Amino acid sequence: MVYVFLADGFEIIEALAPVDMLQRAKVDVKTVGVTGKTVRSSGGIEVNADLTKGELSYDNLDMIILPGGMPGTLNLEADETVNNFIDYCTENNIYIAAICAAPSILAHKGLLDGKKATCYPSFADELKNADYTAGAVETDGKIITSRGAGVCVQFGLECVKVLCSDDEAQSIEKSIQA
Repeated sequence: MVYVFLADGFEIIEALAPVDMLQRAKVDVKTVGVTGKTVRSSGGIEVNADLTKGELSYDNLDMIILPGGMPGTLNLEADETVNNFIDYCTENNIYIAAICAAPSILAHKGLLDGKKATCYPSFADELKNADYTAGAVETDGKIITSRGAGVCVQFGLECVKVLCSDDEAQSIEKSIQA
């Protein structure tokens, strides 16, 4: 199971492109409304989440995804449930993927210390103890970080690669003409 956490002010493409890539790979993925069942993106588009925080389970958890956007990233970081899931993933060697501003959440928790990581350039200073690369997507251990909306398909394909296989990610990439 993959949970994609949505909080008011999230960047829609950074959340839904990875959902699309994972669904193409037949991965069980659900969006989670952190601020309610209906969540408003940074651009004002409302999305009905699959689940709310009260419906979550740690059972069969393979990955969590934290999209960026403002104030979505701040809303994710302030949420106790999101932090509990980040901690659970860290303690149980489960993948955490974050894009754009959201890697700053992981940096503030010390989870990027000494790891290769990337994020939206204006948040690079937040990753002060990471090995900041400015790359499109970086995977270091069980943490995947990505730069932003322009590379969200690559980010989603990296999630497919680590959960399924490189062959599956390449097959999807070819099928969508990336």
